[in-house]
Amino acid sequence: MGGIRERRLGRPGVVVAWVILAVIVVVAVVPAAVAPHDPYDQDLARRLSPPVWLPGGHWDHLLGTDGVGRDVLSRIIFGARVSLVIGLLAVVVSGALGVAAGVVAGYFRGPADDVIMRVADVQLSFPFILAAVAIVSVLGASLQNIILVLGVTGWTTYARVVRSMTLTLRQREFIEAARAVGCSHLRIMARYVVPNLLGTTIVLATFALATFIIAESALSYLGLGVQPPTPTWGGMLAEGYLYLRTAWWITTFPGAVLMVTVLAINVIGDWARDVLDPRLRNVL
Repeated sequence: MGGIRERRLGRPGVVVAWVILAVIVVVAVVPAAVAPHDPYDQDLARRLSPPVWLPGGHWDHLLGTDGVGRDVLSRIIFGARVSLVIGLLAVVVSGALGVAAGVVAGYFRGPADDVIMRVADVQLSFPFILAAVAIVSVLGASLQNIILVLGVTGWTTYARVVRSMTLTLRQREFIEAARAVGCSHLRIMARYVVPNLLGTTIVLATFALATFIIAESALSYLGLGVQPPTPTWGGMLAEGYLYLRTAWWITTFPGAVLMVTVLAINVIGDWARDVLDPRLRNVL
């Protein structure tokens, strides 16, 4: 058993992913302590300065500057906070809605199951990003609306998985015993069903975090996310679009950070699935 656990926790890719994610989280929590410049400060005299290792680069701006002279590195650092806050809060909203809906549908079955699953089917018939764009266009682009949109459009995955697991759990002996001693439906769901869904929910939430970070960046790129001048990774990609030939660093570095962050989260999600899924415990 110790060897299995060591193989799970000691895989180099997982360790690197945890280190990357830890660095991103620390940077997002205290960006002002890490960023070399204010992300809103403009220096037109050094606009479109290249990274420090290229001719014309300056040590004051390690990753160069954008079209109005703002420091690219500082904006990437401050953008991490926006991406993680939106991703985490959207995961909380979608997870709460999806788990509640899935438990109710799987436990009570019947009309409740039919209504909840048909609503989920209707929502799944629309592409995720298209639904998000449509809703944001109506509600307006703001931090709160982005979180609400991502949370409301992301609950279906939780609901379908949780429902199938609840259908199995409700037939287990300990659930039958709880009913026999007079426990209410609410108490059974809260005390016996939901705790047994925790591992799967954590895995789903991990992958959803990566999805929501990408979705927020996509909305920001389309101009429907958090509005300028607030720095976001997707917004930086959009701002650098016109300078791809002359100032590639404006889009390359935030795009690379976005890619590495999402990759690290997905690796951690795979690791969490391996650790928390009892069906894999004897395989690893």
